[in-house]
Amino acid sequence: MSHSHEHGDTAVSGGGNSRRLLIALALTATFMVVEAAGGVFAHSLALIADAGHMLADSASLFLAWLAVRAARRPADEQRSYGYERFQVLAAFVNGVTLLALSLWIIVEAAQRMIAPPEVAGGVMVVIATIGLLVNAAMFRLLHHGAHEDLNLRAAALHVLGDLLGSGAAIVAGVVILTTGWMPIDPLLSVLVVLLILRSAWRLTRESGHILLEGSPGNLTPTALGTAVLEAVPQVRDVHHVHTWSLTGRRPMVTLHARLANDADSESSLRAIHEALTARFGLRHVTVQIEYGPCTDGHVITPIHQRR
Repeated sequence: MSHSHEHGDTAVSGGGNSRRLLIALALTATFMVVEAAGGVFAHSLALIADAGHMLADSASLFLAWLAVRAARRPADEQRSYGYERFQVLAAFVNGVTLLALSLWIIVEAAQRMIAPPEVAGGVMVVIATIGLLVNAAMFRLLHHGAHEDLNLRAAALHVLGDLLGSGAAIVAGVVILTTGWMPIDPLLSVLVVLLILRSAWRLTRESGHILLEGSPGNLTPTALGTAVLEAVPQVRDVHHVHTWSLTGRRPMVTLHARLANDADSESSLRAIHEALTARFGLRHVTVQIEYGPCTDGHVITPIHQRR
């Protein structure tokens, strides 16, 4: 059996992500108090909804920060792969939180459409403008490292919701000041929710897929089996292929490969690793070499078998 494993750059990138999240957390928690007070004073659902987002964001950013810190801990007897997956769990919780918060805003907006309260447009515009600047700075800070990190992407998505909410509150405040039309406040709140729902659902689905040990991207058992048989003539069949991810950046593969009786195990093993690395960029592959029936002791159907 062969085990090929290279550690990723979690420890290197984790420090930068940790600082970004801590700065964003401090800014979010501080402005959340200001926006919540302003929303209550102005009777603005757009401001209250945005403050609600920021309350959820504060908890989510704290969870994301904890996840980055936990991911830097080394493997131990209880966690042989380490703690990196805590980041995926944090992303899943953040995605579910966004979906639940969005549902609450839609229900509240429907009630306010029926009986819209008087909204202080001037206060709303001032507070929302400050919020827009704060959220824009936070989104830029988090978005820089969010391309391949589900955890940071979840945090950035929360802040994007706040950014859109602040923009909507500014528009609603201007409309109320110029026309006096109060329903614009809940209407724009719903618009913001609809803008972030798709991303929130995608984040929840992707992180849930990883937590359920789903095959990452194109790393299906069939694709892997085909690649091995095409690249290594000594392999007769490939079976017990399993693919999953620790995080969005760390795919894992295990498989059994049955060789021809006269095949050299060491050279075949190297060829299998080289083929999977070249084709899929894999850094963590465990291969069990066999010459006869599967050593697991039960009848199996190969994923792929050479004719």
